[in-house]
Amino acid sequence: MVRVLLLADTHVGGHHPNRRLPEAVLLMAAQADAVLHAGDVTEHRVLDQLAALAPVHAVLGNNDVGLRLPERRIVALGGRMVAMVHDSGAAGGRGARLRRWFSDADVVVFGHSHLPWHEVDVRADGHRQLHVNPGSPTERRRAPHATAAWLVVDEDGTCSAEHVVIELS
Repeated sequence: MVRVLLLADTHVGGHHPNRRLPEAVLLMAAQADAVLHAGDVTEHRVLDQLAALAPVHAVLGNNDVGLRLPERRIVALGGRMVAMVHDSGAAGGRGARLRRWFSDADVVVFGHSHLPWHEVDVRADGHRQLHVNPGSPTERRRAPHATAAWLVVDEDGTCSAEHVVIELS
């Protein structure tokens, strides 16, 4: 089994110079086999902090000025292909759009809206694709809670996601 911590929209530094990653996020990262950050990191020190705890893969968000990250990325985790992008576009048509962008990925992780979300898209040939927005662990905006998510890839290759509420102090 592979456990992957999913993050997005941390917005640490930049316009929020006193913001830090919540302790709960750091504890989760220390238990993760990998960390995926779907953009709006805003400062490289966040990636360094997470990388001290687990391997990190990240993509560029619209607030990531000066960071050298790809806009899209695909990584292999637990024998599954996991794609990442920051902005998935409007909610209407999202599933078809993500499928078009990453047709053979098993999981697509995205951010931008700060709204936690996950759904399964099943293609006509039966290929299942899990779409996950972990929400934001620091800035909930319109979401009821600050959140992160776990992606679990079981030994049989089954992928599942679970959101975790992050208590902000």
